[in-house]
Amino acid sequence: MKIVTFNINGIKARIETLLRWLDEANPDVVLLQEIKSVDEGFPRELFEDRGYNVETHGQKGFNGVAILSKLPLEDVARGLPGDDSDEQARWIEATVVGDSHAIRLCNLYLPNGNPAPGPKYDYKLAWMDRLRARAAALMAAEEPAIMAGDWNIIPQAEDARHPEAWVEDALYRPESRAAFRKILNLGFTEAFRARVRGAGHYSFWDYQANSWERNNGIRIDHALLTPQAADLLVDCRIEADERARAKPSDHVPVWIELAA
Repeated sequence: MKIVTFNINGIKARIETLLRWLDEANPDVVLLQEIKSVDEGFPRELFEDRGYNVETHGQKGFNGVAILSKLPLEDVARGLPGDDSDEQARWIEATVVGDSHAIRLCNLYLPNGNPAPGPKYDYKLAWMDRLRARAAALMAAEEPAIMAGDWNIIPQAEDARHPEAWVEDALYRPESRAAFRKILNLGFTEAFRARVRGAGHYSFWDYQANSWERNNGIRIDHALLTPQAADLLVDCRIEADERARAKPSDHVPVWIELAA
């Protein structure tokens, strides 16, 4: 089962880019973030025509997540538990049924949190507290599960070309990285780092200041696996070359392959 997480940065702005990539790459499941579309405005027919089941949790002009799957989806849930007043569309989960295993897929778009400190940063940390509670429940279920998406977290210095430039940023502040580690330390495996070590691996390059041309990137798109999912991990890779294509997102696809 080939699963991809991809922050598309606007489904309408990037629809031709996404469809071209889908036709070439042919993944089984795609977890999209930042679709920036309400559910009824999402161009689902374009994906259904390609054989994908479509589930969305959208919001006008901001945020929004979606799951595209060529495999059956069951038990779809929208919204991160823990705060019924939270109206931001940042979480959708479903169970995908493969040839040999069912996998709980949790697609997330974690808050950016800037400027920090401030209310947006407080929201980010509170959201991560709720995420940790959901992560603990996934661990307790003792079933294959993945939490993947745009985490807006730079876990380590090696995950940025110039970490010194991010010291005061919400993506790299000590509190952010500590919150990420608390989730990881529940027993999750970070899929990419289970397969690849060292610096120089990024999933985001800003549109400004020739960041792509200078390889001034950061790695903020992650997949965390429960032990039962980690046992199925075959590979994880970042499709960095996609950033050089026409009309790209500022993120690139991250592939997770499971023997499922």
